[in-house]
Formats: sequence, structure tokens, C-alpha cells
Amino acid sequence: MTTLSITINGQVHGPTEVRDDLSMNDFLREHLGMTGTKFGCGAAQCLSCAIIVDDPDGTSRTSPTCVVSAASFDGKAVRTVEGHARDGALSVLQTAFIEHFAFQCGYCTAGFLNEGQVLLERLEKTPVPRAELEATIAEALDGHLCRCTGYVKYHEAVRAVIVADSKRYLV
Repeated sequence: MTTLSITINGQVHGPTEVRDDLSMNDFLREHLGMTGTKFGCGAAQCLSCAIIVDDPDGTSRTSPTCVVSAASFDGKAVRTVEGHARDGALSVLQTAFIEHFAFQCGYCTAGFLNEGQVLLERLEKTPVPRAELEATIAEALDGHLCRCTGYVKYHEAVRAVIVADSKRYLV
């Protein structure tokens, strides 16, 4: 057993005892009732289960949760798909996903949304030239699998957010 204290979407959880082999995905879903993070392939290959990890240096990255133990997130601050909306209003990226019909079944959406958010935050700090935008988005979303073939729509939705606020994200 391991004692886990973690901040999820700004709320502290723990300290609580968890099994050493308990996956972060199972902790979120079974212990906290946060079902937005999906269990896809179980091998960290589809990234449906990806959450955002906020590192102490101010950067963010995604991490799979299906094969990573909850205990490995002890002391960390993370964000899940449930943390994007504020005061009942969807985030700009969530709205773009809807406007671009970026998902069909929605199973992979949380992973794509979290990866897209990390990209927006990175571009806000380090904008890219407009000529590099398509490749930058493709690289960021690479590795996320969609069984319904929604890749183009996810890409379009992320691009729409960036282009709509180009002074923030592009040089």
C-alpha cells in the first residue's frame, strides 16, 4: 500500500491509501468517480486515457493512466477532462470540438482534448510560425488513436482555436 496525495483539477485528494498496483485510470474512475478518462487499449498505445500533468516548472504534458500506477502521481498536480469547463461553460477547445464535429463515439475525445490543451499552453509560451502550424498540430496529436477516424476533425478544431487567436499562438 502507498499513501497518495494528489491535486486533480485544482482540488486536493488524499492522503489516501492505495494499492501499489492500482492504475491511475482505476483510481480516477473507481475511487473518485471521474469517468471522463477512458480505458482504451490498456497498453498506453491509444492514449484515450491521457491526462495533463502540470510540472513544477510551469510546463504541462500528457501522461497515459492505464499502465501508470496512481502512486506514481503522488504529490503531483494533474488535470482531467472534467477540469476543462469553468462555471458550467465549455472551454474554447471543447466548443471547437463540438463545432467541428470532431468526435463520433467520443471514447478518445478526452485524450485528444487534453493533448490539444497542452499544445495551446505550449504555443502560448512559445508561438510558432504560421507555416509550421499544420506540422505542429500533427506532431502534438500523433499517437492518439481514434477508432472512428476523427483525426481530421480533431486537427481542424485545434487549428481553428489557434487561428482564431493567432496573435496569442503564432508568430
